[in-house]
Amino acid sequence: MSVILESSFNIEDIIKTPQSLDRRAEPKPTELLIKLRKLQQAKKNLEDEVKETMLIKCARKGEDDALTAEALQLEGTLNEKEELNRSLQLKCEDLQLEAQRQLEQNHQKEEVVKQYCFQIQETKLKHRKIRIKFENQLQQLMEQHKNLSTIFTPQRLPAEIQSAEYTTEQLLKAEQQKLEQLTKLLDGLNHTQNAEIHVDACEKAP
Repeated sequence: MSVILESSFNIEDIIKTPQSLDRRAEPKPTELLIKLRKLQQAKKNLEDEVKETMLIKCARKGEDDALTAEALQLEGTLNEKEELNRSLQLKCEDLQLEAQRQLEQNHQKEEVVKQYCFQIQETKLKHRKIRIKFENQLQQLMEQHKNLSTIFTPQRLPAEIQSAEYTTEQLLKAEQQKLEQLTKLLDGLNHTQNAEIHVDACEKAP
């Protein structure tokens, strides 16, 4: 805001003598008094103008100080927001990395579960084939035992019975081994799933 101050009195007009007066003539006392009063009035006006100028200067200084303080405050707020933005950006990057890591872990877990399921199905299929083979052999043995009196002599009957019992025992052992393998696979799968659940719980714990 610009303020133009103009003095009501011109000092040059006050001290300037009329052109028509004789330069050698002495000024009259009344003229001197009039000029003195004008000078005093001009001095007073100048002092008032100086005071007003100083007041305007102080007001402008106050405005400048207020603007400077506001600018500093805005700069501080801007710095805080920039720092907060950087912090949020870093946090978002960390969350993205954590989400990517969890996705990879879940994919690995799914692959492990698929592998275990495939092994279990394969073991079940082998067990089913062994059982069918065992049942067929057992059925054949039972049919053979029914006709032992006509096929084998009494002297060979104990040896054939012992051979059949041995074969049956071997088949039962093979079946038992397959059952144990299947049980181990199931236990391993349960153990892996429990361990993964425990790890997930630990990772999610605060």
